[in-house]
Amino acid sequence: MLRSALLYTALLFGANAAFAGPVDWQAAKDEGLVKLVPIEEPGPVSDIEYTDPDGGTHRLADHKGKVVLLNFWATWCAPCREEMPSLDALQSEMGGEDFTVVPIATGRNAPEKIDKFYEETGLKNLPVLLDPRQQLARGMGVVGLPVTVLIDRDGNEVARLLGEADWTSEPAKAVIRQLLAD
Repeated sequence: MLRSALLYTALLFGANAAFAGPVDWQAAKDEGLVKLVPIEEPGPVSDIEYTDPDGGTHRLADHKGKVVLLNFWATWCAPCREEMPSLDALQSEMGGEDFTVVPIATGRNAPEKIDKFYEETGLKNLPVLLDPRQQLARGMGVVGLPVTVLIDRDGNEVARLLGEADWTSEPAKAVIRQLLAD
């Protein structure tokens, strides 16, 4: 009960630096992000390239200085279909100079199927990014989908969630606000 009160107090005050401290992972789990697992010894994420549909190459290091919610998904993944609209809404609400959602379609995902997936699920705010040979996913130890990795401003993995989540929930947004204030 006390954790809930603290979490919602942080939300009330916008979880700004004056009220924020380290991320309260347990409060997030208690409030609904039960599959969220903090990393005890945060370390740098993989530097393996991924691409976009135009053949451009990207690295997670391109986002250094931002808090990143990295999501591995696929067009054939039913839980991904449920989760992606919340990631799109999160990017719309909180994305910007300090935070971004990086969705990466890993494995075989034909461009026309990705376009259809985005259209059917109403995705408008997320870029199309690709890991067709699953090199980044394998490099980060992803064995199932969806998988979400939270990355701090220094490029370190700080938490991981296996399976889908509602990223528009108050506990999810509170975690992100706490990471932003850190």
